Amino acid sequence: MSKAPHLVVFSGSGISVESGIETFRASDGLWANHPVAEVATPKGFERDPARVLDFYNDRREQVRRAAPNPAHRAIAELERAGFRVSVITQNIDDLHERAGSGNVLHLHGELARARSSVDAQMHYPVPESGIALGDLCDKGSQLRPDVVWFGEAVPLFDDACELVAEADLLLVVGTSLAVMPAAFLLDYLADDAACVLVDPDARALAPPDVVPVDMKAGEGVPALVDQWQREQALAPPDGTMR
Repeated sequence: MSKAPHLVVFSGSGISVESGIETFRASDGLWANHPVAEVATPKGFERDPARVLDFYNDRREQVRRAAPNPAHRAIAELERAGFRVSVITQNIDDLHERAGSGNVLHLHGELARARSSVDAQMHYPVPESGIALGDLCDKGSQLRPDVVWFGEAVPLFDDACELVAEADLLLVVGTSLAVMPAAFLLDYLADDAACVLVDPDARALAPPDVVPVDMKAGEGVPALVDQWQREQALAPPDGTMR
């Protein structure tokens, strides 16, 4: 039996903005009203943990009200159709999972989880009410959002690099490829693997050898998925996508 081609999806905030999730870096985004140093750094949490917890509790509630959009659903549909699909996302929402994707690596953490502020290996589910001051880990330390803040290491970066290195096709959607260290992921793509960038400004953003698709995520991703499914039906026995 031929081995199914491996599609790796690398998604950023642009894929979730069509679900109503505010982005951080847009001119009117979250950072415009919430300084990075105050809500997304270890020192900010040390200075005012209540403010930081409120900020992420609000983000969590926004995600709860949102729903996966056609881009999330198309990626999940490709997996259900028998393709081997891995998702690497910079997003801290759970929209990929709620759409049905079963193999999702959250590069920058997850809103749905809390962790100990003294032991990064201690993780806890976040209750509907959010994380409150006085919610402690088993070592007696205040719980914090399980997200990667500025100045912190990205613990799953090596795992993401391994996935990209295994990819037959890399689909980049909703990110400008400007955020480090995630922007380095393209360096791990095999020479014979293809890369497609879906973005309204894809032609301006795409590095050399990356195929640009100048469409919004909710339009471009379903169109590509439909194309790949039709091509796979006609694929040669080695299972490669053309």
